[in-house]
This record gives sequence, structure tokens and C-alpha cells, in this order.
Amino acid sequence: MQGVYLKFFMTELQKHNGELLYEWLLEQAKKMGIPGGSAFRAIAGYGRHRKIHEETFFELAGDVPIELSFYLNEMQAAQLLQLVKTEKLNLFYVKSQAEFCCNEE
Repeated sequence: MQGVYLKFFMTELQKHNGELLYEWLLEQAKKMGIPGGSAFRAIAGYGRHRKIHEETFFELAGDVPIELSFYLNEMQAAQLLQLVKTEKLNLFYVKSQAEFCCNEE
């Protein structure tokens, strides 16, 4: 199947309307009928603001990078990106063409 691989980048503690942003975005995608999404927690990283985000021994809750990934069709990708725009979320994302399938026996 042909589609889109859409990846959003944020930090673990980023919030939207009082909820963790990655959890909020996953829930919105689920409500939109997007078949699945995954959040991946990084060990460390930095972005456009050049600030290193990492978890250290002395921190109880780190603010590490989160990568939120979806495999979806073009229409779903457009709807999700429109939601991000409507909600005025300042998120970096990568959108690329993808071929994907599920080999069920």
C-alpha cells in the first residue's frame, strides 16, 4: 500500500490544553480514524533552538525528545496537519512517501 510516513518532534513535557502533547496528538489521531501511531522516547537530542534535552541521574522527570510517528494515507496526513495548524502547535515534522503492508497469515 502506498501512503505517507508522518513524524512529529516534540519534548516529553510539552503540553497542549493541560495534557501531554504527544498523548493529546495520539488521541486526536485515534478519533480521526488513523489506524495507528507510536511515540518514541529518545535518550537525548536537540532541535532548532540548539538546546540539548537529555535525562540525567539527578532529574526525576527529564524533558527528552519524543518522536511521534504515523503511517497513513494522504488525506489523513492532510487532516492531521490541518489540526496541528488550527491548534497553533509549533511542531517540527517530516512527511515522506512510504510503502507499507501487514503480512498476516
